[in-house]
Amino acid sequence: MNGPDEWDGRELPGSPGERPRIPSPRAAAEDCGPLPDAPPLPVAEPDGLDGTEPPVAPIAPVILPAPAGAPPHRILKSLLGAWALAACSAEETAAVEAHLTDCASCADEALRLREAVGLLHPADSLDLDPLLRSRVLEGCLGRRPARIPVPEWATPYDAETAKLDALLRDMGAAEWRAPVLLRWFEGERPVERETTVAGVMGHLMAVDGLVATALGLTDPLGTAAPPGAPDPLVRTETFWRAADEKQSPLATHTPWRDQSSALIRQVSFAGTKVAELAVPYGHFRLPLRDSFLDRAFECWVHAGDIAEAVDYPYEPPAAAHLHQLVDLAARLLPSALADRRRAGLAAPPQRLVEAGAPGRTLHLEVEGNGGGHWYIPLDSPAALGTAEHTVAHIALDSAEFCQLAAGHISPEEAAAGQHGERDAIRDVLFATASLSRL
Repeated sequence: MNGPDEWDGRELPGSPGERPRIPSPRAAAEDCGPLPDAPPLPVAEPDGLDGTEPPVAPIAPVILPAPAGAPPHRILKSLLGAWALAACSAEETAAVEAHLTDCASCADEALRLREAVGLLHPADSLDLDPLLRSRVLEGCLGRRPARIPVPEWATPYDAETAKLDALLRDMGAAEWRAPVLLRWFEGERPVERETTVAGVMGHLMAVDGLVATALGLTDPLGTAAPPGAPDPLVRTETFWRAADEKQSPLATHTPWRDQSSALIRQVSFAGTKVAELAVPYGHFRLPLRDSFLDRAFECWVHAGDIAEAVDYPYEPPAAAHLHQLVDLAARLLPSALADRRRAGLAAPPQRLVEAGAPGRTLHLEVEGNGGGHWYIPLDSPAALGTAEHTVAHIALDSAEFCQLAAGHISPEEAAAGQHGERDAIRDVLFATASLSRL
């Protein structure tokens, strides 16, 4: 059998198996020179007396005039760079693009400029870096000192309220009604109370009001403030009872933030003159410097409660601030231990010690960020704790110690390194938990 391209004789014209002949390609008319001019149309009589219809005169092409007010060539050429960068106005863009259809030199220049712009601006994602917000916050919290500096003992409160404010601004309206579990320690047992994010903010604002009134600012409870000795629990219950259920839960955000900013501004202008001003907390008082640390600690703890409720990441305080908060808790331990002893919840002192004299001591070692070493007198809050009179040693991580002081873990759960007198260790761990409150 012959292949399709082999000669078999059927290609001859007139043969029975003649194959269809495919003509060879022909040159286009334009390749053979200019086309002949069309013959002129016959000219008819102007009046049509010869019996024929007068021919229709050919329609001349309509040449539209240039748009009125179009910029001259030199102006349009100067706009090519801005056009390539998409920096022209809508009118300029239209004028330049209309000019490029008629001017070959400008069209070539525009093409080169567009290619150059592509090299200068590679295609990048327009999505923001997910870590941008945390870096901005970190930079804001580590900002340069203000012209009127905030006292060192108020800087943790300033930073923690700013962090909590940022968290609240990221939340939706529905999240303000999310249930939040508040935990603290009373006597020998843990206590829990469920509220909402809005309820937590009302609690913080009501207790911060103790500091506000001590500084001469307006009490957030107004005329509803309970009479008698101010007590954080009573003030919180009063605020919750007075809360309008029809009011938006976000309504506590702005008043709380305004109050915290006013507190910082007030002590910044007052300076060190108010550091020792007494702030009443029911059955005890704290100097203003310690009260600000106490409010910073509670702000951080409850911000963590809110973050846990709405599934939001939250960082602990800066190391320098955390050290101040741990130091406050360690300095309050002798008084807390004495209060538990008077209530019959701790072992009695083994011997009387004069004020300022060294006595039996527990060495508290807090490890990690904000940690350090503290020597806690055991027999009297007025005694002097010293390394030479140490009878027991406790070592805890800083985060664990703060969770214990916040009442979020029980003394039995504290994974502490312990050595020495068991009763002394137990009494100090329970005293640490008793620092917590609503």
